Amino acid sequence: MSLVRFEPLSLVDRINKDSPRRWGPAVDILEQKDRFVVRADLPGVDPADIEVSMEKGILSVAGERQSEGRSEIAGVARYERAAGRFLRRFALPDTADAEAISAKCSNGILEISIPKQAAIQARRIIVDAA
Repeated sequence: MSLVRFEPLSLVDRINKDSPRRWGPAVDILEQKDRFVVRADLPGVDPADIEVSMEKGILSVAGERQSEGRSEIAGVARYERAAGRFLRRFALPDTADAEAISAKCSNGILEISIPKQAAIQARRIIVDAA
């Protein structure tokens, strides 16, 4: 009788290698004095394939990274960069000015600037005697 070595990690590696991967960009959210800033890592994503929208207090960032032709050539054994559609959503505070949101993409980093509304000051109302 011969012993067979069981290697569960090699099985997991094979499953991960063969299965499609979902992905979402890593995101940083900053609050500054006059605005909120959302920065998302989107290397390899064409800015024309990025959709930024705001509806009912929810900021949505969606898009697609196109997949490259993949084949088992020249000893390639592993693909880790995911491709396909992504969607991230963020609830914005009431102080966000939805009408003035702007976005730009440079060097694979999407930066969304969300200005804050001017603070509404409490106002004292004088009561006149009748």
